Amino acid sequence: MLLVQIEFTAPLWQWQVRTDSWWFVTVPPEHSDELADLPLPPRGFGSIRVRVTVGGTTWTTSVFPSDRDGGYVLPMKKKVRQAEGLVPEKAVSVTLETIDI
Repeated sequence: MLLVQIEFTAPLWQWQVRTDSWWFVTVPPEHSDELADLPLPPRGFGSIRVRVTVGGTTWTTSVFPSDRDGGYVLPMKKKVRQAEGLVPEKAVSVTLETIDI
């Protein structure tokens, strides 16, 4: 199993679609390139399964390729945003680890 661990800091941003709001942190280009180069089995929407830690919260989710930034984006659950006191446009320190590779 190939394991990649990435640490980065990036701002929290909101994407609004119709009445829904989705919150993300963008994986920096150099780390997105590293993820894009992984030998992955096909998954929905080109996603990559990851374990994420922000502050004292760890959860399993996926990162997704983004046309907006040309890299990957990490969705930030409301539960995590509330638990860690995350606010829009403020830096979020993230540890991301690939799983299921």
